[in-house]
Amino acid sequence: MPVTLAGVGYAGALVLFFLDYRRRLLYLVGIPYTAVQIPIWLVVKSEYGVVDYVDKAVQVVLILVLIYLYLNTPSGSTGDTATAAD
Repeated sequence: MPVTLAGVGYAGALVLFFLDYRRRLLYLVGIPYTAVQIPIWLVVKSEYGVVDYVDKAVQVVLILVLIYLYLNTPSGSTGDTATAAD
């Protein structure tokens, strides 16, 4: 069940990402959403395989990418900011 919920969350995030809907907020929410799955995995799983470790490594990389994107995405609009007086 947790894997299904995580998958639905990631699918929803991808839809919002491609719709260009409030990406900075999406990055900010994605950091703890992804990070919380690591301790849940440790508690729920009793046996760990190579795929499990690769999955967690990818999640750590995703967290780092989300932090980078959040810090390097302007908080204002990305459109043309020139006024008629310019």
